[in-house]
Amino acid sequence: MEEPPKYSFGVASSRFDEPRSKQSLAGLDRSIGGLVAALGDPTRRGIYLALRQSAEPMTSARIAELFSIHPNVARHHLDKLTEEGFVQAARHHSGGRSGVGRPAKAYEATRKSVAIHPGRRYDLLVDLLVRVISRVDPANVSLIAEQVGREYGKELAESVGTPAEPGYEEAVAALAKLMGGVGFEVSVDSEQRRLLTSHCPFGEAATDHPEVVCSLDRGMVAGIMGALHHDCLPVLTPHTALDEDCVTEVPVAVAIRGRT
Repeated sequence: MEEPPKYSFGVASSRFDEPRSKQSLAGLDRSIGGLVAALGDPTRRGIYLALRQSAEPMTSARIAELFSIHPNVARHHLDKLTEEGFVQAARHHSGGRSGVGRPAKAYEATRKSVAIHPGRRYDLLVDLLVRVISRVDPANVSLIAEQVGREYGKELAESVGTPAEPGYEEAVAALAKLMGGVGFEVSVDSEQRRLLTSHCPFGEAATDHPEVVCSLDRGMVAGIMGALHHDCLPVLTPHTALDEDCVTEVPVAVAIRGRT
């Protein structure tokens, strides 16, 4: 028997490549939650990788053998992957007798868009890009970063669809979900009209280069809220240590629209 291949389980991320139709906040929850439910488990992620790399469909028995798990457990993982559209049933042509008994059910990976990126050095990329921007236009680093963040936030909101004409609280809840989808861990303080960010996906880059990273964050919040029909000028108080929260005040800029 051949030696089962070794699989490394990276972190999965989705491009949320659904049609750009308007969807409810519940639909936004499902878009983000579906990916986590399907590929959040390391074994399930490994099974998906194995199927994606395999030249032919594999049965649940083969999956169980490769990952040293019970066949029922293998079927459970395959069912979850099938439910979320990452795996589908396929015809299986075994090398045994033909025309005898029922063919074993096999599975193959679908073409659903998902990228698996273990070991990417985004922290290094951020550091180097900050140096580039600082040399190109050092006087306007924060402004450029905020403009880029605003553009990205708007694109992010439009790419997954947004609730039609949401109220302030629903808009901020959608904002938190969208930020969560790209790696932020955000909680909403509706009474104070602010966000508390307990995890920033930019890590040490945020504390090393707050003039750029915090401006990006501020721009993303403004861009998303603008796409949700609530123009605002966020005020961000950055953390000074990785275990502290960032505080982003999200006041809706009603008065600003009327200024001359």
